[in-house]
Amino acid sequence: MSEVLTRWTPAALRHASALIVKAAGSSAHEAQAVADNLVMANLKGHDSHGVGMLPRYIDAVAEGGLIPNNGVAVTLDIGSLLTLDGQCGYGQVVGGQAMALGIERALQHGSCIMAVGQSHHLGRIGHWAEMAVDAGLVSLHFANVLAQPVVAPWGGADGRFGTNPCCIGLPLTGRQPFILDFATSRVAQGKMRVAHNEGRQVPPGFLIDTHGHPSTDPGVVVVPQEPGPFGNLFGALMPFGEHKGFGLSVACELLGGALTGGGTWNGHNKAGKAFYNGMLTILIDPKRLGTSADFEREAEGFMTWLDAAPPAPGTDEVLTAGEPERRTQAMREVNGIAVDPQTMAELNRAAASVGASDWMSAGTGVIA
Repeated sequence: MSEVLTRWTPAALRHASALIVKAAGSSAHEAQAVADNLVMANLKGHDSHGVGMLPRYIDAVAEGGLIPNNGVAVTLDIGSLLTLDGQCGYGQVVGGQAMALGIERALQHGSCIMAVGQSHHLGRIGHWAEMAVDAGLVSLHFANVLAQPVVAPWGGADGRFGTNPCCIGLPLTGRQPFILDFATSRVAQGKMRVAHNEGRQVPPGFLIDTHGHPSTDPGVVVVPQEPGPFGNLFGALMPFGEHKGFGLSVACELLGGALTGGGTWNGHNKAGKAFYNGMLTILIDPKRLGTSADFEREAEGFMTWLDAAPPAPGTDEVLTAGEPERRTQAMREVNGIAVDPQTMAELNRAAASVGASDWMSAGTGVIA
């Protein structure tokens, strides 16, 4: 296999990816929504949540755990409080529908608390915060992950829960919004898949192997290993921030999984290619809170103070959450999106499995 990266224009990658999703049974509209969301993750620099996810999605459809053309069902609606069932539909669709409902209610009532359960992978949670801040809203998101448990509790020797992301978005008058989006593990599981596909080792402190020993091989959480003493076939990611990240992981599991009704990992869940998110979202309209003028003044004062921070030795500047993604997007819009050979092979396999072997023929924008 060639080791040369395939570099796509964003438009070509969106179109080609949509062909695979449509061939797996989605409507043209749904296929495009999924492709658009995945390519946006690539553009933002989060290849872990980009088109490399498609092979697993296609496998999940084949297994029956991901159901094309399913969307949000409202199970409770009391105005500013919504409970939604994702019905195992594509998270890119479920998330968009849920956020549209939540945003509408927050603008109407001043706030909205929204519980979403049983959504297939919601993708990059920051995308949903971006929807909220575009509408002038503050958003907080706590999500859990129902899949093979890949994160160890602090002090534990095997995986007990998922990467359980937390995200906060705030609109800032006269400047770009603040978008904080992170896995509560030391690093996202998808980034280990990317590193494994590219043949890279990862820094110490990210992983433990099936015996609970430190490892720098991302494969320990990507492909099955020799069983460890606990019967586990995979190693585990470590939580960020030691006990603090572990605590936040547990909070995301309880808020995103238990409180939403979407379910938590408890050792009896069925493992497969499908993986689900539950998400608790809180939306606030700062204009209705009575502190709008204070918020604008204090936020601007604080951000200006941060901007003036002197860079530490060896660094060029201080960047706040959201800025690296915006810079990466600007660069990749011009230079294209590089896809490694292993991921291309996986995409070709997925496309062939649904009769879309000619998916790359749509890639007239492939740069190299």
